[in-house]
Amino acid sequence: MNKTIGLASDHAGYPLKEEVKMWLKEAGYEFVDFGTNSTESCNYPEFAHALAEAIERGELTRGIAICGTGNGINMTLNHHDAIRSALCWMPEIAALARQHNDANVMVMPGRFISSESAKECVDTFLSTPFEGGRHQARIDAIPVKK
Repeated sequence: MNKTIGLASDHAGYPLKEEVKMWLKEAGYEFVDFGTNSTESCNYPEFAHALAEAIERGELTRGIAICGTGNGINMTLNHHDAIRSALCWMPEIAALARQHNDANVMVMPGRFISSESAKECVDTFLSTPFEGGRHQARIDAIPVKK
């Protein structure tokens, strides 16, 4: 697995994204930060698209994105064919997103998750493998734009 993780956030997710960067460094991961770079109000799609496009180009295999509720950035990411983005707020959901959905981007709700839960989600997302099998057929049935 590629040890470089893509990161994206809006202003509401910025503080948690900064914590994620620290955790990734401690765990031996590298990262590419697509922004934002402050708590100044901004539009999450700009940063979500940059992360998704890097994955689509094959520059990265996984990403973590954060906005206030997680919903907006998650919706934007999932408009990209190569992205299977999952909104996670507890480690069990992060594990199932990987095991059953082969999620390649995890989104967290910056305003609604504790730092402790977020760290557990990051650790789980990055360490949990995809189970394949019956789950692969379900992923294959997700339509892509032509």
